[in-house]
Amino acid sequence: MSTAATAITINEAKAEKFAEQMLGIINHAALALMTSIGHRTGLFDAMSKLPASTSAGIAEAAKLNERYVREWLGAMTTGRIVEYDEKTATYWLPAEHAAFLTRAASPNNLAVTTQFIPVLAGVEDRIIESFRNGGGVPYSAYPRFHEVMAEESGQTVVAGLFDHILPLAPGLTEKLRGGIEVLDVGCGRGRALIQMAAKFPNSSFTGYDFSEETVGAANREAAERGLNNVSFEVKDVATINGHLRFDLITAFDAIHDQAQPARVLAAIAGALENDGLFLMQDIAGSSHVHKNLEHPLGPLTYTISCLHCMTVSLAQGGAGLGAAWGEEKALQMLSEAGFANVVVKRLPHDIMNNYYLGRLR
Repeated sequence: MSTAATAITINEAKAEKFAEQMLGIINHAALALMTSIGHRTGLFDAMSKLPASTSAGIAEAAKLNERYVREWLGAMTTGRIVEYDEKTATYWLPAEHAAFLTRAASPNNLAVTTQFIPVLAGVEDRIIESFRNGGGVPYSAYPRFHEVMAEESGQTVVAGLFDHILPLAPGLTEKLRGGIEVLDVGCGRGRALIQMAAKFPNSSFTGYDFSEETVGAANREAAERGLNNVSFEVKDVATINGHLRFDLITAFDAIHDQAQPARVLAAIAGALENDGLFLMQDIAGSSHVHKNLEHPLGPLTYTISCLHCMTVSLAQGGAGLGAAWGEEKALQMLSEAGFANVVVKRLPHDIMNNYYLGRLR
């Protein structure tokens, strides 16, 4: 048998196409980082209100350093996000682009989502260590994650709560008006629960999260708004006391990164009234990677999962379920937890999420 290396035939057209794809990925990754900066500094907001302006004019309007603004504009111009007139040396943000990049465009502000890129990049070294040695990266390693997540959920969950999400369950809004007991698990900064507490004063609302930082922020905001029908507690939702019963339990993008998601779902089922409802919003997609090839946010979902959702669970010695657990696995786990009747619903404007309506009978 010959020991000579086997010659590999390369399809040159396929190789060239892939090289072009990689160059696009590199450029788009750079633009994602610069878009995050444009959002955080308010540059998009400022430019949306300006006519074609010089870098100095834009910097003045945004109250920023001109040299940095000029370099940022270079990235935005070559990335075809901002347009430029070489004769007048002026830049402008087209209205069609501003419709997806400014705070005024919320809930369609996609610049908010680009913030996940620098947040996740900050833990790359620790993730690589976990690739080599196992384990995970704890929540404490992500200084801005809760802030970005709160802003993102403000656009998806909070913005659509009353007009789109709660109406998915017939009669739920009327019950909330009349007065019921509500629990939100993994409540984060509590923005969804605070909005519901303000809207439905006859109902009582409780939020559980294991982050002291987010629970503290939620209680402060509730106090500032003078709400006495909502409270937040630092609690592991897998250990909900058995004597507590709720008419509605919600979980907004919270189950898949739990250390013990099966225990959490079982605890939720045990804390629900017999005729109660579990409303779970979680990432849309399949449990099978080949079925996610056409998912519009497939790569982002697996990336956020690997660099946050999965690893924070593994850091606690947990299951490491991850954001890409998928509809099939979610339905299986809901059934095993005791939910005999589960309906999956989608919203036309929401490409990211499934909404599961779970009942015990």
